[in-house]
Amino acid sequence: MSEETTRGRAAVSGVAWRRRWRVPEKYRTKGTARPEGGGRSAGGDAPAPIRQWPLLLVLATTLVGLVVTLADFRIGLLIVGGALLTGAVLRAWLPAVGMLAVRSRFTDVVTYAVLGTAVVLLTLMAEPRPWLEVPFLSDILRFSVD
Repeated sequence: MSEETTRGRAAVSGVAWRRRWRVPEKYRTKGTARPEGGGRSAGGDAPAPIRQWPLLLVLATTLVGLVVTLADFRIGLLIVGGALLTGAVLRAWLPAVGMLAVRSRFTDVVTYAVLGTAVVLLTLMAEPRPWLEVPFLSDILRFSVD
């Protein structure tokens, strides 16, 4: 058999295989539900930046924090952590936050709050000269390194 004939048969059998293993129509996803609170935070006649102000506020604050990090990493990272905590507060407080809503309200609030708190606490404990000392963490580190 020639190589071209072999390729042709492989392509035909590959198409047949794909058709045979397709997901039945009744099991296919028809659409995805919008997250709770995922509606516009302003009317549809408002420009896009006004409709998405909660997300833009969090992103702008994060950007400011990253720029400040170039001068003083602690202050900059505290601003980034504060931006995440602000996102948690906005998601919990406002009925519609636009694209700041990713999953359910509870999941978004917990995720933003945990990540923001982690960034703030790790920044406060950063070396050299940490602003916050947690004795049991230094013991865990000492025992894990030895």
